[in-house]
Amino acid sequence: MKQFFYTTLLAGLLVLPSCADDAVPAPEEAEGIEAPEAWHDKTRTQPYPKLSNELYINPSPLIVPQALKTEEKIRFALSQDSTFPEASTQLSEAVEWCMFNPHRVLEAGHWYWRYRNVSADGTEGEWSAPIEFEVKAETPVFVTPDFATFRTGVSQAEADTHPRIYCFLNDDLAEARQRVSAHDEYPALVYQADRALTMVTDEMLSDVTEGHMEDVASYVERMLQAYLLTQDKKYASKLQEIMESLCTVGDDKLFLTNFTSTAIAYSVLAPYDLFYNSLSASQIKAAQNLLWRVATRYYSEYCGMQENHIFDNHFWQRNMRVLFQIAFCLWDKSGYEEEASRMLEYYYELWTSRAPASGFNRDGAWANGSYYLSANLYTLYYMPMLLSHVSGTDFLQHPWYQHAGQALAYNFPPSSKSTGFGDYTERYASPTRQYAAFADFLAREIGDGYAGWYASQCSSDDNPNNDVYDDLELRLYRICRNSSRYDTELPSDAPKMKWYEDIGEVVMHSNLADGAENLTLGFRSSTFGSGSHTLADQNSFNLLYGGKEVYYHSGYYTSFSDAHTLTSYRHTRAHNTILVNGIGQAFTTEAYGMMLRAAGGSHIAYALGDASEAYRGISDDPMWVKNFENAGIAQTPENGFGTTPLTKYRRQVLMLYPDIVLVYDELEASEPMRWEWLLHSPVQFGIEGQTFTTRLDNGVAVARMFSDSSFEVSQTNQFAVSPGEGYANQWHLTASFENIPQCRILTLVQVRGSENEVLPVVRNGNRITCGDWAIEVNLDPSSAERLQVTSSSSTAVYSYGSDNPLLGGKAYARQYRNSSVLYDSMDGAYRTDEQTDRKPVASRRG
Repeated sequence: MKQFFYTTLLAGLLVLPSCADDAVPAPEEAEGIEAPEAWHDKTRTQPYPKLSNELYINPSPLIVPQALKTEEKIRFALSQDSTFPEASTQLSEAVEWCMFNPHRVLEAGHWYWRYRNVSADGTEGEWSAPIEFEVKAETPVFVTPDFATFRTGVSQAEADTHPRIYCFLNDDLAEARQRVSAHDEYPALVYQADRALTMVTDEMLSDVTEGHMEDVASYVERMLQAYLLTQDKKYASKLQEIMESLCTVGDDKLFLTNFTSTAIAYSVLAPYDLFYNSLSASQIKAAQNLLWRVATRYYSEYCGMQENHIFDNHFWQRNMRVLFQIAFCLWDKSGYEEEASRMLEYYYELWTSRAPASGFNRDGAWANGSYYLSANLYTLYYMPMLLSHVSGTDFLQHPWYQHAGQALAYNFPPSSKSTGFGDYTERYASPTRQYAAFADFLAREIGDGYAGWYASQCSSDDNPNNDVYDDLELRLYRICRNSSRYDTELPSDAPKMKWYEDIGEVVMHSNLADGAENLTLGFRSSTFGSGSHTLADQNSFNLLYGGKEVYYHSGYYTSFSDAHTLTSYRHTRAHNTILVNGIGQAFTTEAYGMMLRAAGGSHIAYALGDASEAYRGISDDPMWVKNFENAGIAQTPENGFGTTPLTKYRRQVLMLYPDIVLVYDELEASEPMRWEWLLHSPVQFGIEGQTFTTRLDNGVAVARMFSDSSFEVSQTNQFAVSPGEGYANQWHLTASFENIPQCRILTLVQVRGSENEVLPVVRNGNRITCGDWAIEVNLDPSSAERLQVTSSSSTAVYSYGSDNPLLGGKAYARQYRNSSVLYDSMDGAYRTDEQTDRKPVASRRG
């Protein structure tokens, strides 16, 4: 087995003793972070990596923007010497795509790479100028074998062998067949396969639409799994019937949409692979012809593009997997060997470069939100299992997979709604069985304790979404690997707070193990910006108690881009953040946020986000321009789109465990303007001056707002554009600050089981008290920022500003101006953690 490497990403926290005499300036990067047009280009415009990029992984892929590929192929060179001496330079073959994976550990230090275009006749152009980048010792290391090694594994294990789509389960199938009828999922397996027999009719097969073909592909998978485990010939007969019928589909219907194409292709490929050794020559030829039409069409479209696109949802959800499977099944077939092998290499290298989760994400969390993770789970399970089986290298050792179990537990807890970022997250009151199935897979394969606990909790009879009939995709895996066992206890060292630095989210839980009493705070300020399935919600937060919404984003995902979605769901006005002169954040990766600081202990957790670059005018992305036009919505200030004079929007959120939340906003503009502070709830607010009460079915939330600037509060249960009939009204509160260039706002939220448990909140000058907590805050925007939180029942302290706080009864000499100092119990002992702004890792820097 080829060796793989993985090192833990350093947290980067600055833990300091009380030893300095005077506060000194923060490091240079904390004084002002250069703002590129986008932290992540939607379509890459500059080579990656460069010296201005911090690497996500070692080795890093080398990627050339597609616009710079001017000939048939590209050749890459990599060296630690800028003169590229032959003896110490790694030189690639000329390839059709725009990426190169070194497939070896890169030693810490400075490296150089360059590229040249190569014409169809082999004529090589001039080398580009050397591009320098740095490999740091602390960069996480994950090495995959080169394609030649993978191809050797394919040749040895799969040549002339069918079926091969589930080759990683082939060794388990014989034993699984002996006990399948006793398995608790056997009734669902057989019921769904038998139903599929009757559902796939001649009428369905002749009516080629995306919806019908996706249904057919699902029915094919049901019968395929049933046949593999039962060998019942009735499934074989139906699968071949489907294959023969779909082989006749013409290009006008085959390429109706890309999901139509891959649904049809899989419905042909599965029986082709399963029964290859018994099919007639004419059946084989017809199936190969259909599969090749799909493979060549999309290879020509995707090669060079996908490695340069930030994240093409349909491609990574399904299309990449099916196209890989086609190449995997055709690479050794007469007439297809050379081209199918080239496709296989492209998709292999693409996965290594950009998977999982865009390649610029090690968090285990999903930048597009918890709901759309579910659309990717099958591919996220399937691809590493197949690649690991063939190559002998464990692809699940990638940092993203190592953190994925914990991310599931923190971002979409059992018996709870998710933290609420991204499309469709409002739909489910608790995780569906697909999430439990993926956690079960992670627990079995990598022994992840969070995944084991999550799978156990989500699979309980108390979860209304735990229906074995709703989970098809990992059923075959579970039945085949039924003997695997894992720990189902939540790890004893589970932290209360998690910072997902790569995607720009922070999650805090008061008591993750007790869902009914748990207070959950999610906060997003993401360098991925908005677009795709992310929303215009930088510096927004969502708050849940007992798994139910207290304050949550509003609106409904009625479609990807209808008028309601554009104005009342995706738009910033639908989120718990701010509007600037009534204008929200643009739908583009250029309208990004940054999570700059976060830390947590036993008593206090905090996070600081910066959305100063999020209010950047309108979107010029052709996809969104078209979507607005189709919906009849103009990107004008009247509709909440346009330029703003905003220059600063920094927000801190704190959880004072177990049931108090603070939100501290610093807002500045180049001219007087209107600031609109937004809060959304499923129930009406009781507004009494600066206090807002929401009465929930499991408790009560009381928010109190403080500012030295005057403001007016209003609420409505109307959307900018109605979602239509069948959707419940929601409540939208706005605190308006009129005609001022700057303001500071502190909001204190208590969430209690009943109203008689709510504690009085008292302000005396700059000091605010609530129970054991004392908050000292400067709300005058003309003077220095300051926020300090102390507790009379513990020695925990949070201090933001430039003064020297008392920590544990002793004066602490702050190391940097405007830093965040947390003194709290961390890992069983009190420690001091001081942070300044930490620059997020970028995939694009000017």
